[in-house]
Amino acid sequence: MIVVTGATGNVGRPLVRALAGAGQQVTAVSRHAADVPDGVRHVVADLAEPAALEPVLAGAKALFLLLSGDLHAVPANPADVVERAARAGVGRIVLLSTLGVVTRPFGTTRVAMRELEDAVRAAGPDWAVLRPGGFASNALWWAESVRTQRTVAAPFGDTGVPVIDPADIADVAAACLLDEVHTGGVYELTGPEAITPRQQTAAIAAALGAPVRFHEQTREEAKAGMTRSMPAELADDTLDILGSPSPAEVRVSPDVERVLGRAPRTFADWAARTVAAFR
Repeated sequence: MIVVTGATGNVGRPLVRALAGAGQQVTAVSRHAADVPDGVRHVVADLAEPAALEPVLAGAKALFLLLSGDLHAVPANPADVVERAARAGVGRIVLLSTLGVVTRPFGTTRVAMRELEDAVRAAGPDWAVLRPGGFASNALWWAESVRTQRTVAAPFGDTGVPVIDPADIADVAAACLLDEVHTGGVYELTGPEAITPRQQTAAIAAALGAPVRFHEQTREEAKAGMTRSMPAELADDTLDILGSPSPAEVRVSPDVERVLGRAPRTFADWAARTVAAFR
C-alpha cells in the first residue's frame, strides 16, 4: 500500500490516479473530504498532527510526502511525520521539496525544507527527493480575471522561467515510488523551456480560442495582491525569483526526461488540459 499526502492537490490528485492505474493499493490523505478514484482509500488527516497518521502508515510500503506551507511554521515539526513513517516500517519515502533549496538556500522556508530532506535521508527507509521549480498551475491565480475580464495581470511580463506541469511531477513521483532504481535520487524538475507571463497569457488565449489581454503590474501592485493570501516575506521572495531569476532558475533540467523517457509537457499542454478553469 502507498500513502499519498496532499492527495487532492495539483500533484497529489494525478499521482493517486497514476498509482491506482498501475494497480497499486493507495491511501489518499488530505485535510478535507474529497472524491478519489474507485478502489482508492481516502483518509482525512492533518499532517500538523502526526500521531493521527500512525494508523494510516501501518502496513504501508511507501509514502509520498507533500507539505503545505503552514507545516514549516513554528511549532510544526514535519520531521515527526518522517520519524513515524520509519517506525511504522514504511520502506520508501519520496519527498516533494523545492528547487529553492539549491538556488536560494538561505530563505526561512528553504532552510526548513533542506532540514526535512536531511531527515528523510537519515530516517532509514529508501528515499528520493523531487525539487521542482515553478508550477504551471500557478497560472490558476489568473483564472477569475480571465473568466470575468479576459485579462491576465502579472508583473515582469517578459521575464521567464521553465515552469513545470504538475502532472509531470506526479509521473516522476510515481516512478520513484514504484521503481527502486530511483532510490537515493535527487531530481530537479522543470518544464522544457522558459516561458514568460506574456507568453503564458498567449497560450491560455490559444486554448480558449479567444483573445486575452495582458496587463503588466508593478512589483508593488503584485505584492498587494499576493499578500492577501500569503505572508509579505513570502510574497517578496516569490517576486524576487519572478523578477530576477538566477541562471540556475532559468536552466532547463534534463531530469524529467531522464526518469520518464520523454520530454516534459509544455505550458501550452497544461493550458489546453486545464482550459475549463478559464472559461
